[in-house]
Amino acid sequence: MAGETETPDEQAGGRSMHLIGERRVMVSDLLEAGLLEPGAKLRFKRNRIGAIFDATVTDKGRIRLEPGGEEFRTPSRAAMVAAGMRAVDGWRAWRVVDQDRLLDVVRQELLDRAISRVTQPQTDDVERQRIHERLRQARTRADENAPEQISVRELLSYWGTKERGDQVSQIEADLANHGLVTSPSFRAVTLDTMVFLITPTDEPEGKPEVLDELPVTEDDEGDDDLNVRLTVGNLSPLEGVEFVGPNSTLHEAITKMVINDYSQLAVLSGPRNPRGALTWRSIAQALHQKPDATVADATITHVEAVAYDRDLFEVLPALQRHEFVFVTNVSKEVKGIVTTADVARRYGEMATPFFQLGELDQTLRWILKGALDLATVQPLCSRKIKNFDDLAFGDYEHILENKDVWQKLGWPLDRQVFIARLDEIRNIRNKVMHFHPDPIPEDATKTLRNFNSLLHHYRDLT
Repeated sequence: MAGETETPDEQAGGRSMHLIGERRVMVSDLLEAGLLEPGAKLRFKRNRIGAIFDATVTDKGRIRLEPGGEEFRTPSRAAMVAAGMRAVDGWRAWRVVDQDRLLDVVRQELLDRAISRVTQPQTDDVERQRIHERLRQARTRADENAPEQISVRELLSYWGTKERGDQVSQIEADLANHGLVTSPSFRAVTLDTMVFLITPTDEPEGKPEVLDELPVTEDDEGDDDLNVRLTVGNLSPLEGVEFVGPNSTLHEAITKMVINDYSQLAVLSGPRNPRGALTWRSIAQALHQKPDATVADATITHVEAVAYDRDLFEVLPALQRHEFVFVTNVSKEVKGIVTTADVARRYGEMATPFFQLGELDQTLRWILKGALDLATVQPLCSRKIKNFDDLAFGDYEHILENKDVWQKLGWPLDRQVFIARLDEIRNIRNKVMHFHPDPIPEDATKTLRNFNSLLHHYRDLT
């Protein structure tokens, strides 16, 4: 009813509906929703080594280890420090003792409650419900050891985006809230790479590693994760590589290279056992020395195999030395190859719109400076400028929207259409300047080229 006051529990549910689209659920949210009580006892059992760790939930939603009294904001950090492990999903490690259920289950109840309490959903709420249901289904499949496989491109489409831009943090938060991660990481591969939606590994293999060098006073769970790296996996689809075995004939190797137009060919004893590679140069040198040379004679043995999530900048020296590296997936299998040509192409994709925007910016500034005086321009800007060099893309829109300015230019163009395209280019510029890992779409690059050509034409008439 209108004017009816919501109960604290209903208010908590409404706030939860908002927060699950913004950030990761915290233990404090469970307290606020009444799903946990201050002082609740938590227990983390490492059955593999027979270890038990205890903790208490504070009234501020932090996790206090017992004994010791160290407090942490997130379950994962608390579990990592308690057990001396480098990685553990604390939501699936800590069990609420008096409820006899995992923190993860309590979190899922919060999500379900928040979604179900939206009685008159708006457009945003409908989208949140759709994403929640989609991820809940994926979580069910992951728990049944039948994880869903999906391309990165399709995964991004759940959130209505085509690129890994500003929404990456939200996507990771939504996945984490449902206890999911992608394997391989959707950040570190190409858009068409297939990834699995899985739950994090319960407990890493082998002995625990002591966190000697990591601080134990502050913690985070990646809700504001900064990741601007370009990885080798961003250049390789991890679909597998053509190869020959070390005992194959050189005739077979040459045939595979010719029919596939390869400059190099992997030599593998197995998917996890690279023996080296063949190149046209190594084949020519082997045959020059020995007319009946074999694959073993022509194999370059010092080729590096790097993990798909390795920073590309770290691999550049190896690429400079050998012109290519093998790329391994999460299972350490050789599944891709990155060459110097791949790197040159990617940097070309990244640099082209950057330089196009620079040219466009300088041309617009030159045109306005030649046609107008500073006194005319200053009142039209949303901020104080001292000279034409202070102008930014937003300023160009404000200036050219003015009818008097447009008439001074004398261009036989529709002002509104021109401004609309300039606003579109401003949005492209923002994406380029944020240095997202995905290349700008070809249609956006074409838009920049066309607009630059237009400006060049009318620059000469101004």
